[in-house]
Amino acid sequence: MTADGSWKTTINSPIGVQEGALDIVTSGDTFKGTMKGRAGAQEISGAVQGNVLTWSAAITQPVPTTLEFTVTVDGDKMNGSVKAGAFGTSPLTGVRA
Repeated sequence: MTADGSWKTTINSPIGVQEGALDIVTSGDTFKGTMKGRAGAQEISGAVQGNVLTWSAAITQPVPTTLEFTVTVDGDKMNGSVKAGAFGTSPLTGVRA
């Protein structure tokens, strides 16, 4: 099982549904990729532990904050959460694109 590839993601945040995309390439216990959303695209890198990926991303809109992602990949689906500082944690789902 691998997380490599392209994913369509949905985050149910306090400011509404946020749709985006991830492109992931794993290498042992790390990964690199690109995260795309309404605010644009940014390079990401993180850790891989089994089928769990974790990473952080800084955003500037609508409020500057650091997002902390934890997702579990199961075949062609991913489920997890995004912690957005004082805004709390929101669920994330994804499907292989």
